[in-house]
Amino acid sequence: MKDENSQVTKIEEVDEDVVKPKSILRDLLPYVAIVIFVVVLRAYVVTPVRVNGDSMVPTLENGETLILNKMAKFKRFDVVVIKTADENLIKRIIALPNETIEVRNEKLYINDEAVADNYKDGHTDDFGPITLKENEYFVMGDNREISKDSRYLGPIEEKYIVGTTSFRLLPLKRVGGIDK
Repeated sequence: MKDENSQVTKIEEVDEDVVKPKSILRDLLPYVAIVIFVVVLRAYVVTPVRVNGDSMVPTLENGETLILNKMAKFKRFDVVVIKTADENLIKRIIALPNETIEVRNEKLYINDEAVADNYKDGHTDDFGPITLKENEYFVMGDNREISKDSRYLGPIEEKYIVGTTSFRLLPLKRVGGIDK
């Protein structure tokens, strides 16, 4: 005899089309796509870089974090990161391919015409004339007295320029564009 208080458990059949087993891969796919997107973005488009040293003072200070654009075309006075055998350096493009650069009496000359050098900080010894080849750039640090740049390294081939930077991310009190 059944107790009126006892309960009966019923089992209902579930339609297989309504409930499908979940795939771990399908669950992870959005996360994998995000990781791939970030890796490609950092490898080929933009990435953060940190200033190490004082060769770009007063424009950039040691320890600042910048956003590097790896897709930009290079123009005179762009701030760029260059790859050397030993390290990456941050400098400013002063002369472009096929130009002749010279400094005489503290004045910058490009193709024998005086050019305003508004980013220079400190004394610049005379040098040149130096004529660049088709794919070469002449770079210098803004802090000319201590900068290890094209005056010592020679012209920089385009393939060694990683990208340009025009935006400061950190420190927060200096967030914003970089003078160009």
